[in-house]
Amino acid sequence: MRIGLVGKPNVGKSTTFAALTETTVEIANYPFTTIEANVGVTYTAATSPCACKELSTKIAESGRPVESDEARDGSICQPRTGACNGHTRLVPVTLVDVAGLVPGAHEGRGRGNQFLSDLASCDALIQVIDASGGTDIEGNPTGPGGCSPSEEHDFLIEELAAWIDGIISNGWAKAVRRIQSEGEAGLTNFLTDQLTGIGATHGDVAIALDIFKRENPDIPTINVWGDEERRVLSGILRSQLFPLYIAANKSDLADEETYSNLQSQVKSTGGLFQLCSADTELALRRASKAGAIFYESGESSFEVNPDASLNDAQKRGLLELKDRISKMGGTGLNELLRKVVFERLEQIVAYPVQDESHWVDGEGRILPDALLISSGTTARGLAYAVHTDLGDGFIRATDARSGRIIGSDHELSDNDVVKIHAKT
Repeated sequence: MRIGLVGKPNVGKSTTFAALTETTVEIANYPFTTIEANVGVTYTAATSPCACKELSTKIAESGRPVESDEARDGSICQPRTGACNGHTRLVPVTLVDVAGLVPGAHEGRGRGNQFLSDLASCDALIQVIDASGGTDIEGNPTGPGGCSPSEEHDFLIEELAAWIDGIISNGWAKAVRRIQSEGEAGLTNFLTDQLTGIGATHGDVAIALDIFKRENPDIPTINVWGDEERRVLSGILRSQLFPLYIAANKSDLADEETYSNLQSQVKSTGGLFQLCSADTELALRRASKAGAIFYESGESSFEVNPDASLNDAQKRGLLELKDRISKMGGTGLNELLRKVVFERLEQIVAYPVQDESHWVDGEGRILPDALLISSGTTARGLAYAVHTDLGDGFIRATDARSGRIIGSDHELSDNDVVKIHAKT
């Protein structure tokens, strides 16, 4: 799972990245602080209790002792990555902090197509927006009124659509010839071939073309299309390939009237708009790491560590942070990530194991891996998610709960524990 953080410069993308990944990156109040994309890992809580909760019950019912770590509130799994406390399993998500895009990026302005290409490998894009309107369209600090959040959102949509248009316009005459020889399937095949490099599938293209036809019933035949018709199609392809989920950052500094138009616009089309404060999340995580507070990411409050040595200024700062997240109901970042991964991308969690009786791997670790996979993924698909060789050599799988043999086309459910049998 790979999610890109995109937007104009100086809106808080790198701060969002640093807060979620707890990775040190350069953060500054000027455009193009980020030149090369930063890549890191964050963690989001699975929507169902970890399978180790069920395993604990199973062990206890058998009369065997359950060896759990009290500090982990009953969790007995041994995650290879992430963590599990109180049977809440944290699963890894890769974040890509893409350098700021400015108007004309598709023509090479700013860092241009280099940055647009960084988006091609992402499963989803979160557009970080300056909800306070305190920077202009190029990311220069201006104070209130520099650029409206709606303008930010619209410009990025246009840049992505123009980028896609540039890709499909290359060889457009070939599309005309293919539709003449293959019928309407020729256009679908042409677009799929052109856009495969940025993650498009035949299904994505087919859906986009269907929407295009419904919304433009009087469109002329493709051989007389001009730039306008192709650009409209590029816009629909953009929405299918790269829907934008909105992180309205700096919301703690914003008046509601500044971002309300964009909020209404996004929600009216079924989009996702989340008020956020990356600066606040970063400050809380740093204070927690330093031992000054007890804070669980995503919570709307925290407790000050009574044993921490704090001066008066630090105490006042923590009181201000506590008041801020109480009013906001949290910093918004973890909530947004959860909604994108589980609600919009429809991911589920599966636990591959080597021993279906004890739910362990070859080294005896309990449920070491919790993998995010798309809803509808098959047993063979899970095998490929673990390792290409397992997918290529797939023979069958076993449902570890029931002991039932399942075939390659069996669709998995959330929280399944699966043993994969494959040729070695």
